[in-house]
Amino acid sequence: MKKSKGIISLILIVVLIGLLGFTTAVGFGEGGSGAARNIKLGLDLEGGVSITYQVKGGTPSAEDMADTIYKLQRRVEQYSTEATVYQEGEDRISIEIPGVTNANEILDELGQPGSLYFISETDSEGEENYTYKDGKYVLNKTIEELQKEEGSIVLTGTDVKSASAQVQTNELTNANQNVVTLEMNPEGTEKFAEATKRAFKAEESIGIYYDGEFISVPNVNAEIKSGQAVIEGSMSFEEAERIASSIRIGGLSLELEELRSNVVGAQLGEEAISTSLKAGAIGLAIVFVFMCIAYLLPGFASSLALLIYTGLILVLLNAFDITLTLPGIAGIILGIGMAVDANVIIFARVREELAEGKSVKTSLNAGFQKALSAILDGNITTLIAAFVLQWLGSGTVKGFAQTLAMGIVVSMFTALFITRIIIYSFFAVGIRDKKFYGHAKKAEKEPVNFLGKRTVFFGISALLIVAGFAFMGINGAQGKGVMNYSLEFKGGTSTSVTFDKEYTLEEIDQEIVPVIEDVTGDNNVQVQKVEGTSQVIFKTQTLDLDKREAFNTAMSSQFQADEDKIATENISATVSSEMRQDAIVAVIVATICMLLYIWFRFKDIRFATSAVIALLHDVLVVLAFYVVARVSVGNTFIACMLTIVGYSINATIVIFDRIREELRTKKKNEGMDQLVNRCITRTLTRSIYTSLTTFVMVLVLFIMGVSSIKEFALPLMVGIICGAYSSVCITGALWYIMKNREGRKAETAK
Repeated sequence: MKKSKGIISLILIVVLIGLLGFTTAVGFGEGGSGAARNIKLGLDLEGGVSITYQVKGGTPSAEDMADTIYKLQRRVEQYSTEATVYQEGEDRISIEIPGVTNANEILDELGQPGSLYFISETDSEGEENYTYKDGKYVLNKTIEELQKEEGSIVLTGTDVKSASAQVQTNELTNANQNVVTLEMNPEGTEKFAEATKRAFKAEESIGIYYDGEFISVPNVNAEIKSGQAVIEGSMSFEEAERIASSIRIGGLSLELEELRSNVVGAQLGEEAISTSLKAGAIGLAIVFVFMCIAYLLPGFASSLALLIYTGLILVLLNAFDITLTLPGIAGIILGIGMAVDANVIIFARVREELAEGKSVKTSLNAGFQKALSAILDGNITTLIAAFVLQWLGSGTVKGFAQTLAMGIVVSMFTALFITRIIIYSFFAVGIRDKKFYGHAKKAEKEPVNFLGKRTVFFGISALLIVAGFAFMGINGAQGKGVMNYSLEFKGGTSTSVTFDKEYTLEEIDQEIVPVIEDVTGDNNVQVQKVEGTSQVIFKTQTLDLDKREAFNTAMSSQFQADEDKIATENISATVSSEMRQDAIVAVIVATICMLLYIWFRFKDIRFATSAVIALLHDVLVVLAFYVVARVSVGNTFIACMLTIVGYSINATIVIFDRIREELRTKKKNEGMDQLVNRCITRTLTRSIYTSLTTFVMVLVLFIMGVSSIKEFALPLMVGIICGAYSSVCITGALWYIMKNREGRKAETAK
């Protein structure tokens, strides 16, 4: 790079930082487009809409309620991946959608859940079930009459598995068209095949009737045996989405009617956001100082790249309309710490090259080149996991996957592109002395004998994991519950209290919540304030009759609440069994995909197996911490575990990449244990620095954050330490044992 280009590049970098700073702080236009204040926030940070539906027709079965809740959960995810659906009492379903302030608008868009019917054009005797009059299709009979006639109602909403609006290419005209795709469940597939066979033979249509009107009356062009159909026609994408939306909501197991809707305030108030932002700024400043001290000029370059990373993340959250919740803020701050990783890998390699006596330019070229495979493999492996979680997960898992994928892509871009431009620009403008780039003497000391201590390391890991299972048994025997499950996992009690005045969230947290914690014994009370009223909803663990009476008495005597207006309902878990199953399946599939990728890239199943065992180790150790410390297990638990999986695999890949590299130049007289120890030792600085910077970011968050942030940060710190420990002390030893065992088998065979 020429000096002139270096100067221009540095100027552009400064302009980019300034532009990102202006965008996130102020934005453009009257609405401040792109500003951080316009990022969609979750129910815990900004509030939103709470809608309660009542089931029509008596008390429903548990199976029908669970099915309806799950389908509604997938339905409301179009508004936000952080939207929640849960059961209230025996026959009510509540929906909470963050970032929305117009309940009526949501109700109109969501649609009134009702019955969905697929109706044949004629009945078994050839009489028309519906006709076209005054520009629309109308029924000639009532639904009750049609239900009595065989062959008239060919499917109901419960036979439909999914419906979506898509853009497909017409095979005849080769033009794009908006369509609605349908997929039936196994029972619906059989019914649909029979219905389309009859309709195709008679050249008839099958009308889709929902909530008192026909939403589509497509002609049948063939017998459909696969259970997958496409509704074509001249329609906009919005019309296609409306039809698909109506089919999805109409496919619920139960018929619902709106009972009430409220605009609710943030659960945590502005303090959660302000303290998290302060923690992020302080943590970022600490990382900057550390990188500059540890890596001098390259550290300063990486700090500038981290500023760009942070700005890009905030802009992209806005651009992709991603809902940001409290764990999301923690995840972004954690991402800043993890973004250091790629820079540390690069500059650690640069320092090694300088120690070999090479020039600054040669060292920079070699550092970026040799670090590339480790950075790509580590990030692609985690990115695969993110895509699988996004594809198969639901709710919080899907939201976490979006943030994770975005962070990975941006961190790779800033490390491999932005940092490279900055450091080469510094070199081009004349900063070429080795002392600015971390020149060091060639290390001559012996590598640390990690493998020699593997029995001790394995013993410590086994002890920690066994302790977790042991405490599960102890907790269960004492009746405390195996783990400290929160409302999200086991449900609880929702109590609506109307006070004699309107309290702020800060006043509620400081004055009222401590009293509730005292009378209920629950230290994880969730608060929702109904906007524009003095009504507050408190969600606690399930309260028996005595605790409910104590709760009511405390509210009445200490805060002058009207005891007659205190309403209490039991609520179900917001993380349903289906959502948990989705999460488990997503994690299993993601793990398998990561294993296959590592196997493919390293050409050795032992690398993949060791990495997966290390992941399982980290998850079990952190799980043990949750059990022993009785940390609340809620939505943040899922985010924490998924973060640890992504963090741990990245650290392991770096060590494996160095082993793979060293194997190519292995000396004949060098033992495999010596090679592994050398590789772990040479990457030890990277492991320590990355873990330290990430730990510091989360530690500041823990010190300054509100209680919900602390519950996320504490086990995450344990996970960071555990991930670093397993990568350095466990994975290399596992690979060595499997490699050595194969070698002994080969010798025996001879």
